[in-house]
Amino acid sequence: MKTKVIASSLLVAILATGCENPKQAIGTLGGGALGAWAGSTIGKGTGNVVATAVGAVGGALLGGYVGGQLDQKDRMMAERTAQAAFESTRTGQSARWVNPDTGNSGVLIPTRTFQSPGGQYCREYTQTISVGGKKQEGYGTACRQPDGSWQIQ
Repeated sequence: MKTKVIASSLLVAILATGCENPKQAIGTLGGGALGAWAGSTIGKGTGNVVATAVGAVGGALLGGYVGGQLDQKDRMMAERTAQAAFESTRTGQSARWVNPDTGNSGVLIPTRTFQSPGGQYCREYTQTISVGGKKQEGYGTACRQPDGSWQIQ
């Protein structure tokens, strides 16, 4: 039941934001997941389902907004930093980027490294992106691809 509520809530939020670029879509999904998790920790029974749905939609809208505010240079800097962090930053250490033109910035911290059942090396991480002084936090998993790049799952 809760999975259907989260999926429906995320769909509504994605349609509401329009997700014009990939980072906006990632922000929407990441924010929605984080909001759903936060909402699911509140209440019991029907109240828990409602809180989960509200958290998913609210997080998705905020995440989509932040993702949509990053300009092309911000996105390029964030992607380069993420690829380097997944490849060589020690667990618990931070990798940072700052765009001096916009003032936007981000911090990515690998939190766990593991090998998937299929043999891929993967890293869980947390990330904070600051746009116009507003921070958006998220988390995820990235796995190394056969070509050596890292793909967010």
